[in-house]
Amino acid sequence: MTGYAQARASEKGWNLRITVRSVNHRFLDLHLRVPDGFEPVEPRIRQIIREHVRRGHLDIALHYELAGPAAVGVNQDVAAAYMQALVSLKKKFNIHTEPDLATILRLPGVIGAAAASIEDDLAGLEIAVANCLTEALRKLNLMRQQEAAHLCSEMSDRLHTISGLAAKVGPIVESARPQFAKRLETRLKELLGEAQLDPARLAQEAALAAERSDVSEELARLRSHVQQFESLLTGASDVGKKLDFLLQEMQREANTLLSKTPGIEHEGLEITRLGLEIKSEIEKLREQVQNIE
Repeated sequence: MTGYAQARASEKGWNLRITVRSVNHRFLDLHLRVPDGFEPVEPRIRQIIREHVRRGHLDIALHYELAGPAAVGVNQDVAAAYMQALVSLKKKFNIHTEPDLATILRLPGVIGAAAASIEDDLAGLEIAVANCLTEALRKLNLMRQQEAAHLCSEMSDRLHTISGLAAKVGPIVESARPQFAKRLETRLKELLGEAQLDPARLAQEAALAAERSDVSEELARLRSHVQQFESLLTGASDVGKKLDFLLQEMQREANTLLSKTPGIEHEGLEITRLGLEIKSEIEKLREQVQNIE
C-alpha cells in the first residue's frame, strides 16, 4: 500500500531525519540510502524494516547533519598545506603581497565538518537510527492501515457483486436444459433425415449433453472461494498471497463456467455476459490484492 512518513532525532552536535515512502509491490522491494559512514548500521536498518513491513516497494532515506559548533571546523592540516604552497610561490616569484585569509578559507577542504563525527559515536547513532526508523515505520503502517480499511470495504463490495452474478447463473442454466434437449433433437433429425430416433438414446444423449453443460460444481466452488476470501479479509495479517491464490481459483471457475455455456442463443449469451462480468470483478480484485500484505 502507498504511504509516506518521517521521523526525526536530535542530539548535541547532530540532527537525524529518516523518510519512508511506500508504493504497491507484490514482494518487499527495499531501496535504502544512507550517508557515508553509516554502512555498518545498514544490517540493523534492514532487519527493522523486515520486522514492520512484509510487502511493498520501499524507499528509505537517512539524512544526517552536524549541528552547532560541531557543524563547522577548520581543517588545519589542509590550510597549512595551502599556506606552505603560497610561501613557496612567494619566494620563487618574489611576490611581496600577503595571502588573504578569506580567500584561503574558501579553498576546497579548508572549511568542513569538525573531525569528531560518525566514527566517534557510531554505537549511539545506531541506537538513535533504530528508534527513529521504528517511529517512521509505525507512522507509515498507521497510514497504510487507514488505506487498508477503505480497500477492504471496496473489495467486500466486489465480492458481493460476484456472489450476486453467480446466483443469477444457476436458474438460467436450469431453464435452458429443456430447450437444449429440444435443440439437440432438432439437430439429430436434420442429420439423420427420415430415420427414426430412438427415444431412449435421445434421452441418453440429452442427459450427457446436460451433464457437460452443468455448472453447479463451478458455482459451488466459486461461492466457497468467495466465503474464504471474505473470512481472510477480516482475519489475521500476512494474507496477501492466500488471497492471490484464491483469486486464481476463482478465475479458473469463471473460465470453466464460460466454456460450459449452453448452445442456446438467449440463455447462452446471458450466461456469457454474467461470466465475463464475474471475470472482470475478479481481475479488479487481483489488482487490489497486490496492495495487501
